[in-house]
Amino acid sequence: MNKPMHQELLEWFGKNKRDLPWRENRTPYRVWISEIMLQQTRVETVIPYYTRWMEAFPDPVSLAKSDEQQVLKQWEGLGYYSRARTLYKTAGIIMQKWNGIFPNDLKTLESLPGIGRYTAGAIASIAFNQAVPALDGNIRRIYSRLFDLAIPLRTKESETILWQLAGSEIEGENSPGAYHEALMDLGSSVCLPSAPRCLLCPLTSWCEAFKKNTVSQRPVTKQAKSIPHFIVTAGIIQKPNDEVLIAQRPAHGLLGGLWEFPGGKQEKDETLEECLIRELREELEVQVIIKAPFGVYKHAYTHFRVTLHAFLCEIGDQNPQPIEAQALRWVKIPNLAAFPMGKIDRQIARDLQKFGPIQNEEESIDNL
Repeated sequence: MNKPMHQELLEWFGKNKRDLPWRENRTPYRVWISEIMLQQTRVETVIPYYTRWMEAFPDPVSLAKSDEQQVLKQWEGLGYYSRARTLYKTAGIIMQKWNGIFPNDLKTLESLPGIGRYTAGAIASIAFNQAVPALDGNIRRIYSRLFDLAIPLRTKESETILWQLAGSEIEGENSPGAYHEALMDLGSSVCLPSAPRCLLCPLTSWCEAFKKNTVSQRPVTKQAKSIPHFIVTAGIIQKPNDEVLIAQRPAHGLLGGLWEFPGGKQEKDETLEECLIRELREELEVQVIIKAPFGVYKHAYTHFRVTLHAFLCEIGDQNPQPIEAQALRWVKIPNLAAFPMGKIDRQIARDLQKFGPIQNEEESIDNL
């Protein structure tokens, strides 16, 4: 542990720390929820979700006693929905094994679903004041510059080195939680991925990359892979009474447990209409009649992009079957808001609410 460096960092943190809702009362549950929400998500995005979540589920007991659909609805729009399902599952385990009281042992924390090495370290250090390492994206970047690591991040070699460094730096620290939060704030405001503000950094006296003028070259990154793009269709199947059909996705996998307008990916040499007819035949065992296009929606996931073409459809008196879905539901358009959905399907639902049932191509929302 570099004691003078830690003192300088903690003094800087005392003057510059961010006012964040999960820092108001650092219980293990609040730290846990914030850390899961913050994974690959900006602080500004997380704050309103975190606040609403705490109003709905203020502790592990209330979360465990809810149901998965309530949990998914609270999480809606934040993405990475498997995390919400895992939070619900883990709360049940904490309720069952420890009567709703969070375990404080690092290895026990790591054994819980969805709590990896970093999250366990964050909970143990911030909530329980244990001098154990925690390594998130900000801290990785800071250490790669502080120690001038000339190897790519997220490799086996760099992970071994970084965790060793993190362990050495936290050993003997009397305020491990504040130390980790200080590094996180430094990474978000000063030691930025690009154009770092080195002249404002309290650690320049110890920063090897700053001394060697290699800050712009650290961390070393691997070449980004190209992101695949999928064309998808979805059917807004209407009844004369203005009910529409939604399907609940399988419990596991992407957007598991959420509701959607049924459809699927376009195959090679298919038209959009042919794609939708095939997908609804396979998924619902119906022969759909496509009435008009409704709208085009785009969304970027972590590892791929989607362009979805939605169509207004009818199936007459056919009885759709949940061949691939958990369940099917006919829902009045105003009631769609009660069902947890992914971003694209939620936007379709909002457009249906806004524009009402559309009967022909001239009334497609692209033309309104």
